[in-house]
Amino acid sequence: MEFRLLGTVSIEAEAGELPLGPAKRRSVLAALLLRANAVVPVDRLIDAVWDEVPPARARTVVQGHVSRLRALFEQGGAGEYGVELATHGQAYELRMPDHLLDAHRFEELVQLAGHQKHPGDAVLMLREALALWRGPALTGVVASEPLLVAARALEETRLVTVEQLAAAYGRLGEHVKAAALLRAEAVANPLRESLAAALMLSLYRAGHQSDALDCYHRTRTQLADELGVDPGPALRAAYEAVLRGTPPAAPHTAGEAPVAGGPPEWPEPAGGSAAEAEAPAPAPALPAPDLLPRAPRGFLGRARELAALDTAVERARVALVTGPAGVGKTALALNWAHRRSAHYPDGVLYADLRGFSPDDGVDSADVLREFLPALGVPPRQVPESPTAAAALYRSLTEDRALLVVLDNVRSADRARPLLPAGARSATVVTSRLRLGGLVVSELARPVPLGVLGLDDAAALLAAAVGGDRVDAEPAAARRLAALCDGLPLALRVTAAQLAARPHWRLADLAAELADEQRRLSLLSVDHSEGCDGQGVAAALRLTVQGLPEEAARLFRQLGVVPGTDLDRHAAAALLDRTPPVAAEALDRLCDAHLLTEYAPGRHTLHDLVRLYARGLDADGDALLRLLDHYTLTAMAAARAAEPDDQPCCAVPSNARLPRTAVQFAGRDAALLWYAAERDNLAAAVAAARAAGHHDRAWRLAVLQWPYILWHSHDGWVPLLEAAADSAAREKDPDAESRVRALLGWILTQENRLSEALVHLRLAPSLAARAGEPSSEATALVNLAVALDRFGVSDESLAHTARAAALVRGSGDVMTELLALEHRGRQLLSVGDPAGALACAREGLALDGDTVNGLVGIRHSMLTATAGAALLDLGRTEEAGTLLVRARELGLAHGHKESVQRVEAQLRRLDGIAAAATER
Repeated sequence: MEFRLLGTVSIEAEAGELPLGPAKRRSVLAALLLRANAVVPVDRLIDAVWDEVPPARARTVVQGHVSRLRALFEQGGAGEYGVELATHGQAYELRMPDHLLDAHRFEELVQLAGHQKHPGDAVLMLREALALWRGPALTGVVASEPLLVAARALEETRLVTVEQLAAAYGRLGEHVKAAALLRAEAVANPLRESLAAALMLSLYRAGHQSDALDCYHRTRTQLADELGVDPGPALRAAYEAVLRGTPPAAPHTAGEAPVAGGPPEWPEPAGGSAAEAEAPAPAPALPAPDLLPRAPRGFLGRARELAALDTAVERARVALVTGPAGVGKTALALNWAHRRSAHYPDGVLYADLRGFSPDDGVDSADVLREFLPALGVPPRQVPESPTAAAALYRSLTEDRALLVVLDNVRSADRARPLLPAGARSATVVTSRLRLGGLVVSELARPVPLGVLGLDDAAALLAAAVGGDRVDAEPAAARRLAALCDGLPLALRVTAAQLAARPHWRLADLAAELADEQRRLSLLSVDHSEGCDGQGVAAALRLTVQGLPEEAARLFRQLGVVPGTDLDRHAAAALLDRTPPVAAEALDRLCDAHLLTEYAPGRHTLHDLVRLYARGLDADGDALLRLLDHYTLTAMAAARAAEPDDQPCCAVPSNARLPRTAVQFAGRDAALLWYAAERDNLAAAVAAARAAGHHDRAWRLAVLQWPYILWHSHDGWVPLLEAAADSAAREKDPDAESRVRALLGWILTQENRLSEALVHLRLAPSLAARAGEPSSEATALVNLAVALDRFGVSDESLAHTARAAALVRGSGDVMTELLALEHRGRQLLSVGDPAGALACAREGLALDGDTVNGLVGIRHSMLTATAGAALLDLGRTEEAGTLLVRARELGLAHGHKESVQRVEAQLRRLDGIAAAATER
């Protein structure tokens, strides 16, 4: 058995390749293989499987793919090879011998080749390693960021191996082979300067000087056209050596004589050896500056972000690390800078611009007064003018390879004068803002930084308070991580609390943090401890202070939002502004990472940010404006979803009307809104009840009826029970009747008949007391539906007859159709096909051949009833025509129940026809 990553992700078993199926399953397998014999959390698998925001059922989907992989392993006999896919809570581990993975064998062969004394042995091993590649790594998977990063890393190792093989050919004197190998890769990777330089030298050694020079000019042109940069030192050195006719001889392994028949030794130029000619320029007299603070302690994980920083700096020269306050942007930037500082021989510069401090931060001119002396300018010669100082800085950095780290930057204007001018330099900027100006003007590449996952968060706690304490209470550690929202700053403050209280259990602190009223105060370090009030609340306060006025006002209102997210229309209601103004404020909050736009137009807050917002002073009417926005929008959605039905409620008399009402293009758009806002509407009902706005609470529940009808088994009972209580508190009998009728129908669908009948027997009398015949008719039909579960009775027949009579000729077509459709089915079941046919025809005559919404569904059901009645009456030809029409209507509206009923009648019709043929 062989597991393959170097090409199309696949499994080769003894009987052939196993059918892996869709790209998402290959992605799950790839993510597990990349960390074979290690525990992989489900969250990482979700990140690998979706290249955008994962769906709500992402965990279930991943679990399904894991189950299918287990079945495939069993089919291929993986157990015989020691392969096992194990579950560890919310994580998985693919246990397997290393040699079954092609990527591992590739790495092992490359390492072995590096230890060979003779280049011929190295060539054999490197060729065998490269033969394992059957195409680009991780082909066939989802183009998610983690898998793209892994694929790029694997491709980098392949290219390095190609260069090593070419060098081994060179040591053997086989320069033609080396050039052929490198030429193919250089064509595929025209901007890789190391390939171009190696190809130039191989071509020259093979006797093709003109081709070598052509390779240089072609590469230089592409670098300029596509990246706007000049060739680097290695490529320039190769060019100059070829021009002089003095490229260095192909290296020999230590202790090995040159290969017989190899190229002659090149003559040394006048004035020194080739080595001396290619020696770098003398180092400056002053040591290279190093202003980098010490590396942060306790830095864990972030492998994906570190790799993203590598890519950003390589491609754009300016990397922009952004994220919310306390997420660890500075720690990431400093850790990366310490790892990569050796790549910048001319030094490292660092400045904290304090862009989110209580004062105005540090001006770029003040930073230049620190940078210029570090670069060798005597302090007295530093220009006073910021413009002159910036010009001198540009000239000093033009030919140097510097790394510049600019921390806590509030605006692009503060960063621009500090960007080094040289193409060999790089800059890392950190900010709580997205700094789009740097992306536009400097082509900065963003590296977004999010909160830690539960595993990494627990590891950070362990590093701070000791692994023994965390290992003793793993569940409490994960609970603490969740309560800290995965925010490194909150986790470090929590660790400080635990360190100061060694007698506390982790569960004790978790219980304290679970109190939302105290959580933010516990996640802070007191001023008396010499830390200037550090903590989550302090960091958020500084971020909010820098917001524009409208954005700051919106943030203060967010504390009243009961749901998990909001769109620009909800934000407009909170602000009492138009949606465009609200959208601008939302963008500013997203820029500051106080909100996250997790899907187009949908914004959410992290839990700690939400708690902070709740502590601010919101507008006293903000909640009512939001509740009324939801109420009016739900009314518009109900009208769009079922335009033929009458409104189930009126706008509250004291409603705070929004400046712009939401409109829906049609039924599908309305149902999508219901789906997106379901959790928010449920939370709004709870918030309305808590605030005593019961008139809003019952409306927000019952207005969801068009969506409820299509998702009747989705757990609506608690919401509707709360709505019934609010309607009763309002002493509004019609409202209570409508809610109880809908609640009783849902309970009937769940087969909770005794509970359903409690509400359904109350609903008709409540509607009658209110003088609302449509509500009474609906309640009577729903009561009959429940009673018919025990068999059609005289009582249930009386209810549908009464319901039809109540709304006959009233103009309430929907309710009349409902009553006639159910009564027709009742009459069929008690053996009265003539009565059923009369009912169906009465209903079908109400609205012609309408096929919109529920009217179309009712017509489908009534047509099916008429067809079945005609079949019972022996009028088979007419029955067949109507049944086919009923099926068409049911299919057009996606109504499975009516289609299933018609199919049963059509089978019955076929049986009658077959029996007649036999006779």
